[in-house]
Amino acid sequence: MTTINSIEDLIRILDDNPEWLEALRSRLMTREVLELPGILADFIENANRRFDALEVRMDRVESGVEETKSEIQGIRNDMGFLKAGHARNIVVEEAYIIAEEMGLQHLENLNREQLSRLVRENDTSDLSTGALRSFRRADLVIRALDGNEQPCYVAMEISFTVDDRDTRRAIRNAQLLTRFTGIAAIPAVSGVYLDDRAKPYVESGEVSYYELEAYRMEVE
Repeated sequence: MTTINSIEDLIRILDDNPEWLEALRSRLMTREVLELPGILADFIENANRRFDALEVRMDRVESGVEETKSEIQGIRNDMGFLKAGHARNIVVEEAYIIAEEMGLQHLENLNREQLSRLVRENDTSDLSTGALRSFRRADLVIRALDGNEQPCYVAMEISFTVDDRDTRRAIRNAQLLTRFTGIAAIPAVSGVYLDDRAKPYVESGEVSYYELEAYRMEVE
């Protein structure tokens, strides 16, 4: 018969008889406590499954957000083209007014065929394809007479918001007009707003600016 005189004796006996340890655990612990490891394992498995499903949904949400951003950007781009196109139409229709406000007598607006003819009739071997394309597609070129009734041109670029790219294109197109024709050309820009990067060109007088104030009131 086994004698137990101390806790160490009890521990040793339980170690030697695992079935006794299990019987003692069953007697001392409630069913809930005994089932806790299994419950915890089930909980972890379910949690992992839910987290996996959540990650899938989050991926779908992120994908949807990116698609929405792309659609919004596409709409903004389309609106940008529409607003810029509308601004160009207004300026072209008011070309004679613009010329008068610049102290010029409006004669005609050159079309792209006329601009292309100037390119064909001159040596352009030192010019890039991009520069020539930009010249042919100039937003507006006005042929006019100045205050002394001398012929001149106005090379104008038009945007809803005029930036430094517009001003640089206007300057380059004006220089090409003078090079191709031997006649003075005035660089000009027109739009509803003037970007900060374009202001130095206008403030220095290097480029003339025609503001579409009525159009600004319309869009606002």
